[in-house]
Amino acid sequence: MSLSLEYNTERGKLRISEHGRIIQKLIEVAVAESDRERRQKLAEEIIKLMQQFNPMVKEVLDYKQKLWDHLFIMSDFKLEVDSPYPIPTPETVTARPEPMGYPQSRIKYRFYGKTVAKMIEHVAALEEGAQRTAYINAIGSFMKMSSKAWNLEMLQDNEVLQHLSEISKGKIRLDESDELQFKYMQQRKVQTIGGDTFGGQRNNNNNNKNRNNNFKKNRNFKNNNYKNRGN
Repeated sequence: MSLSLEYNTERGKLRISEHGRIIQKLIEVAVAESDRERRQKLAEEIIKLMQQFNPMVKEVLDYKQKLWDHLFIMSDFKLEVDSPYPIPTPETVTARPEPMGYPQSRIKYRFYGKTVAKMIEHVAALEEGAQRTAYINAIGSFMKMSSKAWNLEMLQDNEVLQHLSEISKGKIRLDESDELQFKYMQQRKVQTIGGDTFGGQRNNNNNNKNRNNNFKKNRNFKNNNYKNRGN
């Protein structure tokens, strides 16, 4: 008895691999069926099998329409049956979507990001006053922090002022003689954080030492009690 082997390279093209070769052959049988009613029933049963073989398809929105679309695609659009959904055509399947518009806004100082540019634009439109100055101080402090995080270097005050003027298109013009708090905020922040960190660390170290000493005392006390009981 001789066995004939069939290699994948000798088989027909598998149009949608997720449904497998069996579904592909069943669809070919349905296409070759001459009776329309029987062909309709075959198509509906194939849809059920496709759903059973690939249960994860239920997680897709409008998964039934997707199965019917795959049915016609795998038949090379030769299957003539009624569908509860619009029947796809080769033109609709191969049509390319319209290109999506992408914002083409250029950022001169990328380490600031778009958010800083929007904040500066908003602050530049405010009237002169304490609120505007407070916003400028906060933005300048953030600009220093952002430069330190991305470039590993702290900007000088005159550089921050220059960037503020450039990004605001000249609407924010300040100099170092003005009352600017952001040029001291970073230093105060470092000192405060350093003080709190080191102070907290010292307190933690002292607490750990006290715990270790108490633990040693308790252990020695228990050992002495055991020795006394033994004696």
